[in-house]
Amino acid sequence: MRSRGGLQLRPRQQSVLVAVVLLVAAAAATVSEAKLSQRHYASTCPNVETLVRGVVTQKLQETFNAAAGTLRLFFHDCFVRGCDASVLISGPGDEHSAGADTTLSPDALDLITRAKAAVEASCANKVSCADILALATRDVVSKAGGPLYPVELGRLDGKVGTRAIVKHSLPGPGNNLDQLNKLFATNGLTQTDMIALSGGHTIGVTHCDKFVRRLYRFKGAKPHYSPPMNLAFLRQMRATCPLNYSPATVAMLDAATPLRFDNGYYHTLQQQKGLLSSDQVLFADRRSRSTVNYFAANQTAFFDAFVAAMAKLGRVGVKTGADGEIRRVCTKVN
Repeated sequence: MRSRGGLQLRPRQQSVLVAVVLLVAAAAATVSEAKLSQRHYASTCPNVETLVRGVVTQKLQETFNAAAGTLRLFFHDCFVRGCDASVLISGPGDEHSAGADTTLSPDALDLITRAKAAVEASCANKVSCADILALATRDVVSKAGGPLYPVELGRLDGKVGTRAIVKHSLPGPGNNLDQLNKLFATNGLTQTDMIALSGGHTIGVTHCDKFVRRLYRFKGAKPHYSPPMNLAFLRQMRATCPLNYSPATVAMLDAATPLRFDNGYYHTLQQQKGLLSSDQVLFADRRSRSTVNYFAANQTAFFDAFVAAMAKLGRVGVKTGADGEIRRVCTKVN
């Protein structure tokens, strides 16, 4: 017997086809389960956004440091094992005791701890730490003058934190454009996404050790490319970070408007005042310069691109089913 298309299937082939269809259906169901929704807590914790925003408002009144710190915390979490709050786990093999995560903001960690406590008091064991971090990140951006955007919810918290992969999962201050694009692409993000997310550096600081090689030539150091730096700015940064700088010394990533989330970061790059090589290269490399110029000229375009990139970032490595849980305390698995 032939099908209408002329293909004849034997009984064994029909069984295989049915099995394949069932597998595809099962996979589709898994994908469906992993989908996030802005209304995920509409019935289980309808006031979750109000609770988190209240804690964010209070914390930022105490210290603005929590704004950039929380944004960085979310980025680091999503790039290492996905957006599962594994960066918050405290233990012998925890992520924030390795590599760049050793400088994660204590104020940001405190903000999430407080927000979790507030949510638990109202909706016990209903909202994941991963979702609280995503909401808090949106709120610090908005409170700092950036866009107020909807957040997809429904993530579960990871059960594992692996410090061994931190170093290879996060961008470095000396990365060139190709290295940045490759790393972001592994997380489903484009070059435009990368440049928009880099705009988060419009708030926040960095330590001298992350850019000191752009300020001085060290004898015997391995040759490396460093994008041009404005000469007056170079002298200013040498005063901030002398050769005998303190490990605690920091400098603003956007010296013009360091306390406001705007497109000032891109103006900084146009003026060759980017501290990190991985920032300044976005303007130095012709392949990315036009996007930097576009965001510098149009803050609305930057905000739109940032919101779109944050939505994509928030979907990276979402945990579902047995792979995740809703932690009672964000710093340890249940």
